[in-house]
Amino acid sequence: MGSRIKVLGLFLWVLYIESLSLICGASVKGTIVINESSVIGNIDNDFVCATLDWWPPEKCDYGRCSWGLASLLNLDLNNKTFLNAVKAFSPLKIRLGGSLQDKVIYGTEDNQQPCTPFFANSSEMFGFTNGCLPMQRWDELNKFFTNAGAKIIFGLNALAGKTIQSGSGSAVGPWNYTNAESFIRYTVSKNYTIFGWELGNELSGKGIEASISADQYASDLTAMRDIVYKAYENIDPKPLIIAPGGFFDANWFKEFLSKSNTSLEVLSHHIYNLGPGVDEHLVEKILNPLYLDGEAHTFADLKNVLANSGTSATSWVGESGGAYNSGRHLVSDAFVYSFWYLDQLGMSATYDTKTYCRQSLIGGNYCLLNTTNFIPNPDYYSALLWHRLMGRGVLSAIFTGTSKLRAYAHCAKQSKGITILLMNLDNSTAVETEVTLRSTNNLWHRKMSDNNSKAMKLNFLNGTETTREEYHLTPHDGNIHSQIMVLNGKNLIINSDGEIPSLQPIYVNSSNPIIVAPFSIVFAHIPDAVVTACK
Repeated sequence: MGSRIKVLGLFLWVLYIESLSLICGASVKGTIVINESSVIGNIDNDFVCATLDWWPPEKCDYGRCSWGLASLLNLDLNNKTFLNAVKAFSPLKIRLGGSLQDKVIYGTEDNQQPCTPFFANSSEMFGFTNGCLPMQRWDELNKFFTNAGAKIIFGLNALAGKTIQSGSGSAVGPWNYTNAESFIRYTVSKNYTIFGWELGNELSGKGIEASISADQYASDLTAMRDIVYKAYENIDPKPLIIAPGGFFDANWFKEFLSKSNTSLEVLSHHIYNLGPGVDEHLVEKILNPLYLDGEAHTFADLKNVLANSGTSATSWVGESGGAYNSGRHLVSDAFVYSFWYLDQLGMSATYDTKTYCRQSLIGGNYCLLNTTNFIPNPDYYSALLWHRLMGRGVLSAIFTGTSKLRAYAHCAKQSKGITILLMNLDNSTAVETEVTLRSTNNLWHRKMSDNNSKAMKLNFLNGTETTREEYHLTPHDGNIHSQIMVLNGKNLIINSDGEIPSLQPIYVNSSNPIIVAPFSIVFAHIPDAVVTACK
């Protein structure tokens, strides 16, 4: 039966590629060279992460109010599609935080004030008053997280007890952790599982609206670690200690690491490298390989800072939405954004980033799930395929042929071989890609015109022709601004029960090149590629 399915898959692939060729016309050839001797990085098994935020419906940017009921305080936790979308990852890391987290009060017994939500106030930081998280709502959230199998990272209010100096925005004084400690103890008493506690949001370096010196931040982090370890004294494993959740500033990060000693386990930073959501040139940036390459400097510098810090801390992208101020409708929530998003996942992994949190799971224009109806946007499916196919081991992958094709490779996840991610940023030219495995003593080239090549030998196992699995992602009707993702020619649509569609590959003869159509994305799982680094 399995062989019949593969034959049918090959037949469908031929029809699909033929239809693409009629649309595409021109094509170029290229080669992806993969170093199979060793990995260049290792990601977490649950590398893909998404965020949930505090923004109330009144949060608006450039005249568009895109958050709706997406706040942690009012999000519909009974929606079946929402539950199924999180469950599909098994598990999905979810970071709870954002700009307003440093204005959150926890409605525990120590809080003597009324537990009220955020209210709009233009004179306040970020345009809103302080808001309160009722413990009943915290209970409801944790019930949902448990049912969905999510792994939760909670961002604590780091400005509690501090005075913000007018003009400079410097937040001075020690952290008052009384309310946070009460909240952590409540969480432990209810047996809620928290994967990590993070201190503060975008307060590092110059900060956004407010900033804390590296020396004071390190002191505050030590206090957080102490109250976390005390609360979890008889519980193992203990949650991760994460900070600072801000934009990378080399000098600030160096000082912070040097003074954090052993307190810090994860160094988290944020990325919004596409500029403001109002920018009319977002698509041009996304489709420009030189622009995409620019963010590599941040990853390289951060990796260097960590390597020279003498600590064992690892790096996460704790929040990244591409375009800040909620992104841009029909760009950040459309097919074209997957070129930026998947490129960020691939690039960050090559620099040994362990986890990458997308802003946001729900809310704003950069949401993975539509804020109103929870229907997945294209990037949701891109994230899910990455999560299922790209394993922990990151391989060096160099593509030659055209600058418009982006290429990344990993050891396959929970299976043999490797998985390759290819993205064609060109709007009219397809790319026929061959795969080469290179090591010190060996060169394996999938060039089937050479009957004596090692590739030919690998393509036959006991006389049986081998196949690979391919997942071709394209926009509906060829429109890169479409909010409908197409997989192997089929629209990805949830059913009436809110169930996420199955993501089925097509099976392709391993002797054929991987054809990447214009404005398309391909995941290719090659199970017969024997890679030393993946053993």
